[in-house]
Amino acid sequence: MNLALWLERAARLNPQAPALMRGTQLIADYDTFLTRVLRLATVLCDDMGIEAGDHVAIFLPNTTEYLEILNAIWAVGAAAVPINAKLHPREAAWIVEHARSRLVFATGHAREALMALPEMSDRQVIDPFAAELDAACHNASLARIEPRQPSDTAWVFYTSGTTGRPKGVMLTHGNLMAMAQSYFIDIDMVEPGDCTLYAAPMSHGAGLYSLPFTLRGARHVVPVSGGFDAEEIAGLAPHLGNVCLFGAPTMVRRMVARSRESGYDGAGIKTVIYGGGPMYVADIMEAVERLGPRFVQVYGQGESPMTITALSRAQVCDRTHPRWRERLASVGVAQSCVEVIVADDDGTALPSGRAGEILVRGPTVMKGYLGNEEATARTIKDGWLRTGDIGAMDAEGFVTLQDRAKDVIVSGGSNIYPREVEEVLLTHSDVAQVSVVGHPDPEWGESVVAFVVPETGSVVSTEALDAWCLSQIARFKRPKRYVFVPDLPKNAYGKVLKTSLRDHLNGCQADVEPM
Repeated sequence: MNLALWLERAARLNPQAPALMRGTQLIADYDTFLTRVLRLATVLCDDMGIEAGDHVAIFLPNTTEYLEILNAIWAVGAAAVPINAKLHPREAAWIVEHARSRLVFATGHAREALMALPEMSDRQVIDPFAAELDAACHNASLARIEPRQPSDTAWVFYTSGTTGRPKGVMLTHGNLMAMAQSYFIDIDMVEPGDCTLYAAPMSHGAGLYSLPFTLRGARHVVPVSGGFDAEEIAGLAPHLGNVCLFGAPTMVRRMVARSRESGYDGAGIKTVIYGGGPMYVADIMEAVERLGPRFVQVYGQGESPMTITALSRAQVCDRTHPRWRERLASVGVAQSCVEVIVADDDGTALPSGRAGEILVRGPTVMKGYLGNEEATARTIKDGWLRTGDIGAMDAEGFVTLQDRAKDVIVSGGSNIYPREVEEVLLTHSDVAQVSVVGHPDPEWGESVVAFVVPETGSVVSTEALDAWCLSQIARFKRPKRYVFVPDLPKNAYGKVLKTSLRDHLNGCQADVEPM
């Protein structure tokens, strides 16, 4: 079954129901939403040559048009390749090429930068706001939604690994249907009068969560700012009512800070789903105290999107259970559609309380990595997704994360992969060695710190390295701090001891300090 059928069903049931909004302004009801999608699908097929099974990239910030494009791609039977709008155009171009995307939707400076790259010369780069596209859609007929099988790819999500190169996670129509149905069971029931507010990137979890709201004919609201602003949300929520949003712990902390300043008590907000990084117990306790019983935690990965474990609203609010604090420090229990175990290196389940790798199995686990059968075979064994995350499960099934086996840095809810940053810094002529680690940060969860060994006789500045990173990778990936050292600590095999670097940071306050 094609995911776009959920939009068609919602439009048939309640054609006049509000669908797309920009702030408090109504952009389209469900009938108009569906009509725009089906006309764009015709243009994609007839004018741009997109066929079932093709890949189409979306390199856009949050906008109501994003949802129209996403559903139009599905309607023709193609797969969407949403790309984080914060990425550098060169990074986006690599994803477009690797995904073999026939065309990419982009606008403004990002579109111009993409079109200037030689590797994009054979790709169509379409501006969704161009008058020519609007005219073509206005005159187009309504497409028929192409039938799809549960095993057909719907979404290719690019997530990096320890190699530093992104991998394309193939998520099928069946994967995303199971995810949406789990939302109703494990996260929250959606009513037609609810709305989802896109404060986090639509290329990630917030966009995935559009599906249960479309199925139920609820409202989709993009803030005027296009992203997260605590003051904007506090002003919008009471007007909209029944607001649901997904965000990183950083966003929750900023909402709490806003509450401290203004006294805002969460009026108009129904549910805040948080995930994508560590949430300290004291922080979520204060969030509940100030904003009320509105919080649900999810733990997932791109390979099993939003669907490994969940800590329910009741569990987040509970202060009566003898072990409520330990539960609050966990990421909850297995969601209804999956099995979750903590296993040893051989994949054998460990007893309660023993630390090991978290494994998950079920209908939300990805089809595999695009064009990378070797990585797929390493990651999925006997049907179990090996998450690379280390944790423990108690006797009641609550899972507590303890470490990240892949050294991923989670900053503001975004994954940052050390080797990717290291490889960029190592291309600077004045850098001999570099090692990147994460360091606890009270606002961002973790910040990126680069230990840099300059070339002999060279002098390199923080400003020079910052500029170099900004020319190669997204701004949010660049180190927040550089520590210049004469050498990196290594073991007998020459491997850099990142644990020693993290330990060193505990007593390191200056930007430049010898080891």
